[in-house]
Amino acid sequence: MSAGDRSLLTRAAALDEADPLAWCADAFVPAGEGAQVVRAYLDGNSLGRPLRATAARLEHVVAHDWGTRLIRSWDEQWMDLPTRLGDRIGRVLLGAAPGQTVVADSTTVLLYKLVRAAMSAAPAGRTRIVLDSENFPTDRYVVAGIAAELGLELDWLHPDPAAGVRPEEVAAVVDERTALVVLSQVAYKSAWLADLPAITQIAHDAGALVLWDLCHSAGVVAADLDANQVDLAVGCSYKFLNGGPGAPAFAYVARRHLEAGMRQPIQGWMGHAQPFVMGPEHVPAPGIRSFISGTPAILGMAGIADTVDLAERAGLAAIRAKSVALTEFTIEAYDDVLAPRGVRLGTVREADRRGSHVSLGHDRFRQVVATLWGEHIVPDFREPDAIRLGLAPLSTRYTEAALAVTRIAELLDAS
Repeated sequence: MSAGDRSLLTRAAALDEADPLAWCADAFVPAGEGAQVVRAYLDGNSLGRPLRATAARLEHVVAHDWGTRLIRSWDEQWMDLPTRLGDRIGRVLLGAAPGQTVVADSTTVLLYKLVRAAMSAAPAGRTRIVLDSENFPTDRYVVAGIAAELGLELDWLHPDPAAGVRPEEVAAVVDERTALVVLSQVAYKSAWLADLPAITQIAHDAGALVLWDLCHSAGVVAADLDANQVDLAVGCSYKFLNGGPGAPAFAYVARRHLEAGMRQPIQGWMGHAQPFVMGPEHVPAPGIRSFISGTPAILGMAGIADTVDLAERAGLAAIRAKSVALTEFTIEAYDDVLAPRGVRLGTVREADRRGSHVSLGHDRFRQVVATLWGEHIVPDFREPDAIRLGLAPLSTRYTEAALAVTRIAELLDAS
């Protein structure tokens, strides 16, 4: 290890020592032990680490809520859990008043529900959906499928892959035929943080609705959905919300649309106004509950609840501040250690336009990632040649980012 690499690790250790959110990292389950301990986990933007509290909560659910109370738990607490937890996510993380957020299906299913609901509410003549070619595949696939199903037209934006969609690009395509704009607040590849307020206003000025995908921003970036007059939003819970693999996603529908009767297309019994009547016709429940379809994933909500608790204690502003500091430190480390070795930076340098991961590119990164994983240093790889360093402010230490950067440099030098 060079003197520069040692200096980087020393600086990272000092930052960890001074970190006002350092206490949060101890709330997570230790990542292995002995020779199997994870030395650096930098994939929290794909799968967040579990909290110690979640292990205890799951044990209680199994032993008491499920094991002892059995079917009675539906009446006692489970029936209202999707909306109760949704309200807490809305208040702590989304800037959403009660009655507009629900935890329900997977991100994919909720995207389908929300896009179909928006199109059902669209005035006659509005048959176009705006989306971008750099968005996450699920978003593109779902919207394209709905367009084929309903005979709609798609307006594709093609933003800079190293950045993301800018307001002027949206303004150039929306018009009186636009029904819906579907974008991600944080781009999954580049970490570009879209100008949510400006783009939402542009869409509204054209008479269109906006659906924001918050999968890579919920828990680390404020959205202020109510204040920004957002129409619809969806986000997963297994990234920065640490809900665990397959944990259910959440959906937000602005109160004005619920009151106007916006409806989703998958009419399940749990979204019925009187589910246990088992009536012959579907009568939607009032408000956001109508966006539930099937039986909620009770076990999958445990980790979400614990992360909302932790995030409320830490404060979203402090979480965002650490996210900015972590990404800033990682980019500075890139400049010092990786740029001289031919690595490309795929994330913007402007902190106010950056989410909570840093994307790097090099044609040997597939091999590098395989070696890193074998050494228990865990970033993720994205085709064709990108490493994403996911920096989860509640669990990631500066020394983890420094270790990954220095080890990448050593592997590039060795081959």
